[in-house]
Order: sequence, then C-alpha cells, then structure tokens
Amino acid sequence: MEAAVETSSNAQRGFRVQAPLVDSVSCYCRVDSGLKTVAGARKFVPGSKLCIQPDINPHAHKSKNSRRERSRVQPPLLPGLPDDLAIACLIRVPRVEHIKLRLVCKRWYRLLAGNFFYSLRKSLGMAEEWVYVIKRDRDGKISWHAFDPTYQLWQPLPPVPMEYSEALGFGCAVLSGCYLYLFGGKDPLRGSMRRVIFYSARTNKWHRAPDMLRKRHFFGSCVINNCLYVAGGECEGIQRTLRSAEVYDPNKNRWIFVADMSTAMVPFIGVVYNGRWFLKGLGSHRQVMSEAYVPETNKWTPVNDGMVSGWRNPSISLDGQLYALDCRDGCKLRVYDGATDSWNKFIDSKLHLGSSQALEAAALVPLNGKLCIIRNNMSISLVDVSSPNKHVEGNPQFWETIAGKGQFRTLVTNLWSSIAGRSGLKSHIVHCQVLQA
Repeated sequence: MEAAVETSSNAQRGFRVQAPLVDSVSCYCRVDSGLKTVAGARKFVPGSKLCIQPDINPHAHKSKNSRRERSRVQPPLLPGLPDDLAIACLIRVPRVEHIKLRLVCKRWYRLLAGNFFYSLRKSLGMAEEWVYVIKRDRDGKISWHAFDPTYQLWQPLPPVPMEYSEALGFGCAVLSGCYLYLFGGKDPLRGSMRRVIFYSARTNKWHRAPDMLRKRHFFGSCVINNCLYVAGGECEGIQRTLRSAEVYDPNKNRWIFVADMSTAMVPFIGVVYNGRWFLKGLGSHRQVMSEAYVPETNKWTPVNDGMVSGWRNPSISLDGQLYALDCRDGCKLRVYDGATDSWNKFIDSKLHLGSSQALEAAALVPLNGKLCIIRNNMSISLVDVSSPNKHVEGNPQFWETIAGKGQFRTLVTNLWSSIAGRSGLKSHIVHCQVLQA
C-alpha cells in the first residue's frame, strides 16, 4: 500500500512511471485503457497485480493477452549486455556474415531487416561497398552477382524478378547508396515497359516502385542529388525515337516530366560531370549528336567541345576528374583536361591482357575511393587515383588486380580465355553498380 502511494505521489510530481510487467492477466478484467496512473488502475482492480498498459483491450481473449504479455518480455540481444552495447558489437560484424546473423533469432533478424542498423553503420563509417554485376548469359537470360572486395568473395543474390529475366535496353542506377533500381527496357513478348523495381542491399530483397511516365528502352539515365533522371531512348509505336525526359524523386516517390531534349536521341554513353549530365547518341536519322542537361535551369543544350569529341565508353567522374577507357581491356585510361579541353593525359598499367570479348572492359565504377574496372570475364582491377601528388600516369604500381571470378593466374588460362572470346563468347556484362550496407 505504501509503495502504491509513493508511486502515485511520484507521478503527480511529473516523474515518468515505468509500469511493472506482470505474469497474470487478472489485471485486464476491468481496467480502462485510458487510465495512466497506478492508483487509478488499483481502484478498478483491487487486490490484483498492478500494471499500466495504455493499449489494453479489456474484451480481448485471455490467450491473446497472454501471448501479448509474453512478447513484452524480450530477451537481450546479447546475454549479459544492454541492447545499446549489443548493437555496438553487432554493427562491427563484417557484411559477409550478415546473412548468418539473420538466422540466429527473431530479434537479430528484425534488427538487420530495419534501416536503423545499416544507417548506424553508415554514420560511423563502417558501411562496406560491394560490386554488383548484372550479366546477360549465353542463353540470353539475365543473372547477377555481388563481389566483396574485402574478402574477395562472390556472394549469392536473390534471382532477378521475372519481368527483367530476359529484358533488353533497361536502365540501372543506385539511389541512397543502398538501393539498386532497374527500370524501363523491352520485354521480348510485351515490348517496351514503364516498370520500375529496386533491390535493397540492406534487406537483400526486391521491391516495386512507381512506374515511369513513358515506356522506353535503350535510353540514358543518371543520378543527380539522389534523383533518378531518364531521357531519350526508343518506344515501340508511331513515335519510335523519344526526346522526352523525366525524373524520379525517392523522397516524393513519384515521377515528373522535365524539359524535353532538343532533338530525339538514342543515347549510347552518358556521364555526370561538373553538375551537368552529358549524353551522346544517335539521332532520328542515325547521326551522332550530344547534349548536356542542367537540373538547376531545367534546360538542354547541344555540346560539341573537345570533351565530347574525344569521349569513350565507359567513363566516370571521380573527385572532380573525368576518366574514360582508352583500350578494350581497360588497362589504359584517359583523363580529361579541362584547361586544354582535351584528353591528353593517360594512366597506363603497362600490362595489357588482350582484345577478346571475354577480356573487354564493360564497366568503370568508383570503389572505396579508387577506380574499379570490371571485365566481361568478371576480373576486376583497381586504380588508386586518390592523391593528386601521386604520379599514376606511368606508374603501374598503383594498379591492383583483385582475385575475382575470372582472374587469370597463368599464361595458359589467359590464352584460353582469349580463345574463348574469339570463338564467340556471348556472355557479357550489361550493368555494374556499387552498393553500401
């Protein structure tokens, strides 16, 4: 009785009262869910164990209440540690082991399935970058693979959804660092699509997103300020080559049209450089043309400078510098010099692999502050260009080959891969992105 009076007086002084958990459901019989004090609850349930539960349903079945009561008493994430310290330990577990962590118990699964766990890893600088490679296999089907550069392991992934298992000319981009989007494209049976799906590196699952406003395939796409832009491309029907453009804002979860391009175009290369989106492709009459889009002014302008004339695919902008491949195997890079408006700088590994389709460099992406070159045989090279004081132009020691799925260890395997490429290897990389988690 004295304890109840003391608790009531504390509540009146403004202290926060923590309701004790009980094992009995006897206090559920007539308690009003609106009561917020122990004294008020005791008045309606004399002689019973005291508890305050604002979500009590007095008419609920006893068995349901029992389950709910038991669920409120949760075991700790790690025995002997408070949950905040347990989370501080779990966020330091390498990403490659997260699949196993989800299998330990329901609490660990829910922790790793939410955004809090990975947002905390990112804010503390513990997020790890993996390379995601989307390939078209010899049978025409789309498959994909994830590479962990820290442990140099290829990781299994859930299958690509059915609508993109054989699609052509679809776009691929990353938003918020951890969501990989597939959008548009052409289905062999249904034709051009507006569909948009995305994969979460945090949950390892696929999800749906709002469809694009126009059906299109073989179009250009980019990400600026975490917004996804698409432009041009083709669409089956009367207006085959498109000049329309649109943008998706993940915060608003919707697409809107932006300014149309000057002329219709089917882009075959694009890059974001100095806040502008550059596109180069074929016009309606198959002529080569290029344009640049500025999001701040929502305008397209034709471009014919030295950057576009010497532009090669793939290319990437990293730390204010624009890089592009200069040879088929990606062992030599070109660097754009804005002062002279030319591509007169080179970074050469001094070790070239060959010119077969298997050895062809298909993607150039940033990985942990370095340039990452991915080839059709799934071999990966890294180039350290992080420090401007390093003379990487003619220094091969800044090149590093990662032991990937198709790395060549001997001259025999190198020769065999070249022969396979010349004999008509059809498997090739379609898209490559980097995701954090």
